[in-house]
Amino acid sequence: MENINMISRELGLPVENVSAAAKLLEQGATIPFIARYRKELTGSLDEVAIADIRDRMEQIKALDERKASVIKSLTERDLLTEELLEAVQAASSMTGLEDFYEKYRPKKRTRAQDAREKGLEPLSAFLLKQSDADPVTEAKKYISSEKGVESIEDALAGAKDIIAETINEDVDIRAGIRDLFFNTAKIQSFIKKGKEEEGSKFKDYFDWSEIAFKSPSHRILAMFRGQKEDILLVHVLPDEEQALSLIEKKIVKNGSRSAGMVRAAVKECYKRLLSKSMEKECMTGLKAKADEIAVSVFAANVKELLLSAPLGRKRTLALDPGFRTGCKTVCLDAQGKLLHHDVIFPHESNSGKAKDTVLKLVKTYRIEAIAIGNGTAGRETEAFVRSLGLDENIHVVMVDESGASIYSASETARQEFPDHDITVRGAVSIGRRLMDPLSELVKLDPKSIGVGQYQHDVDQKLLKKSLDDVVIFCVNKVGVEVNTAGRELLSRVAGLNDTIAANMILFRNENGPFRSRKTFLKVPRLGPKAFEQAAGFLRIHDGDHPLDRSGIHPESYGVVEKIAKDLKIGIQDLLMNSDEINRIGLKQYITESIGLPTLKDITKELANPGRDPRKQFQAFSFDTAIHDIKDLVPGMKVPGIVTNVTAFGAFVDIGVHQDGLVHISRLADRFVKDPHDIVTVRQAVIVTVLEVDVKRKRISLSMKKE
Repeated sequence: MENINMISRELGLPVENVSAAAKLLEQGATIPFIARYRKELTGSLDEVAIADIRDRMEQIKALDERKASVIKSLTERDLLTEELLEAVQAASSMTGLEDFYEKYRPKKRTRAQDAREKGLEPLSAFLLKQSDADPVTEAKKYISSEKGVESIEDALAGAKDIIAETINEDVDIRAGIRDLFFNTAKIQSFIKKGKEEEGSKFKDYFDWSEIAFKSPSHRILAMFRGQKEDILLVHVLPDEEQALSLIEKKIVKNGSRSAGMVRAAVKECYKRLLSKSMEKECMTGLKAKADEIAVSVFAANVKELLLSAPLGRKRTLALDPGFRTGCKTVCLDAQGKLLHHDVIFPHESNSGKAKDTVLKLVKTYRIEAIAIGNGTAGRETEAFVRSLGLDENIHVVMVDESGASIYSASETARQEFPDHDITVRGAVSIGRRLMDPLSELVKLDPKSIGVGQYQHDVDQKLLKKSLDDVVIFCVNKVGVEVNTAGRELLSRVAGLNDTIAANMILFRNENGPFRSRKTFLKVPRLGPKAFEQAAGFLRIHDGDHPLDRSGIHPESYGVVEKIAKDLKIGIQDLLMNSDEINRIGLKQYITESIGLPTLKDITKELANPGRDPRKQFQAFSFDTAIHDIKDLVPGMKVPGIVTNVTAFGAFVDIGVHQDGLVHISRLADRFVKDPHDIVTVRQAVIVTVLEVDVKRKRISLSMKKE
C-alpha cells in the first residue's frame, strides 16, 4: 500500500483509483480494457494515466530488484549489518540507492586502497581533523620502505588519495554536487581537430555552449550523435570554482597546514573522481530526458498517422509510380483484395497505351478511387491521371508511401502474396493505405513509417514500448471488424496475440465468418480471460446479435436487454433511435458492477453503434503548377500536407519531392511551445515559401498570416 500511496502522490491521482488500476494490471488486464470497461473502479482514468501507473509500478519493481541485488552483494562479502539493511530498504530512488552503495561497491583497485594497505588511513584521519599540529612531522611516522612509503611526499599523497575517495563516497556531498550539475552545468561541444569537412552537418555545434538542462531535446541528441560519430567533443560541467567551494564548505575547517592539504584533496577528488562521475550521470540524465521527449513526439506523430481519415471501402486502382521501370498498377475490390495487376508507362513519348489501359481498368473494375504513391514520378503520374478526363466522382489521391517498400519485402507480405513480386505488393499497400491507413500501417514496424525525430539515437526499448502502446491504443479505439481483419490488426486487439490472431483467421477460414461474439470462445487458445479483454473491441458487422457490431461489451448485454424490455421495444429498434435513447433513465440501471460511466458509454454506442472515431476523409490536391523545387519562388502561398512534426517545427510536403520546414517560430502568429499544439501529421495546410536553396535541397516555409 505504501507504493500505491507514493504513486498517487507523484501522479496526483486518488489513491483508490491508483489502487484499482494497479490491481487490474497485476491481474493481467490490458490498458485499453481498463480504460474503456472498468471506469467505475478507476474513476474513469484514461489510457495515459493507466500507462503512467504501469510504468511507475515497473520502476518500483526494478528498484526492489536492485535492492535485492545490493543486499545479496553485501551479504556475500560479509558486509551486511542491520544498519546497512535498513538503509538499503529505505532508499526511495535508484539514484539514492546507488549513492549509498558507492562506498560499498566492489571496485577495481584504487589508489586509496593501495594507500590503506600501506597503513596510511590514520594519517588521512589526522589531516581531516585539521589541527594545528604539523602534518609533515606526522607523515614522517609512516615512512616505511617495507610498505612502499619511501618519503613524506608518498605518505601525504596516499593520505590525500584516501580523503579524495572518502569525499567521493559521501552521500550528502554527492547530492549537493549533483544538484549543482543538474541546475547549472553547461553542455559544451567542440569540433575535433581535422573533422571540420567530414562533420559539416554538425557545423552548428563546432563551438556551442548553453545551460544543459534547458537545452532542447533535438540539440542534445544532435550533439550526442556528433560525439558518437567521433566528430564532436561534448562535456557537461558546472563552474569548477563553484563546485570546489561547495565541497570545501563541508570539508575544510580552517586555515591550518592540514586544511591546505585537505583542500588539495578536495580538488583532486573533484577533478579525478566526482566531476567525471557526475558528468556521466548528467549525460545519462540529459539523454534520458531528450529520449523521452523525442519518443513522445514520435508517438504523437504515429498516433495521428494511424488515425488518419480512411477513404473507406472503395474499389481502388493503385499506382506505384516510376519513370524508367513504369508504374506498377493494381486493382483492388472494396475489401482490399487484389483483382488485377499490370505495368503502364505513362511517361514515355507514346503514352496512349497507358491511357487506354487505365481507362479500361477503371471501367472493368468500376473503380471509385485512384491512389498514387508520392515517391519518384508521383506528381507526374498524378498529372497523367488527372488528364484522362475521369468521372469527377472518382477520388484521385496522392498517398504517402513511406515504408511501403519495407512492407513489400517483409515476411508478412510474402505470406499474403506468395505468388507476386515486391512491386505488386508495394502497389497493393499504397491502395490499401488510402482505404484504411490503420489496417495497413499496423503491418509495419512504426519506426519505418518516417515520422520520427532521431529515432535511431534514442533508447530503443523505450521507443518500442511507447510505439506499441500507441498502436494498441489506436487499434482498440477504432475497433476491429473480425471477419475482414488481418493477423497483424487482430494481434493488436486487447487480450490477443499473434498466435490467437492466427487461430482466429484459421477458424473463420474453416468455419465461415463469425456470426456471434460468443463463438470467439471456440477459437483455440482464446480463453475466458482473453475473451473478456478482447470482445468489446471486436466487431461483427452482420452478427446474429444486434450489439455485436457495437463497442458494448457482452458483459453489459443484459442491462441493454433490460432497458429495451422496459421501453417495450426490441434491441434492434433501440439502436440509433434517439427518441427512445433519450427516454432512458440511467440511474435506475446502476448496479454494483455497472455504474453511470459505463451506462453513459452504452447510450453513446446505442446512438451510433460501432462508430468510427476517425475524421471524415477529405480530398487534397497539390498546386498543379508546381512539380519541382525550381518552380518555387519566395512569397508563394501553396497547399501542403504535414509529413512530420518535431520539437523544432513541422515538415510539409508541397509536392516537389522535398519536404519544406516550417520552423517552430513560423508556425503561428504567437509563441508556440509545442508544434503539436498547432499542427498534426497528415494535416492539410497553406504555407508561404520563405527561402529556397536548390543546391542543398532546403525549403524554408511559414504558416504565419503575414
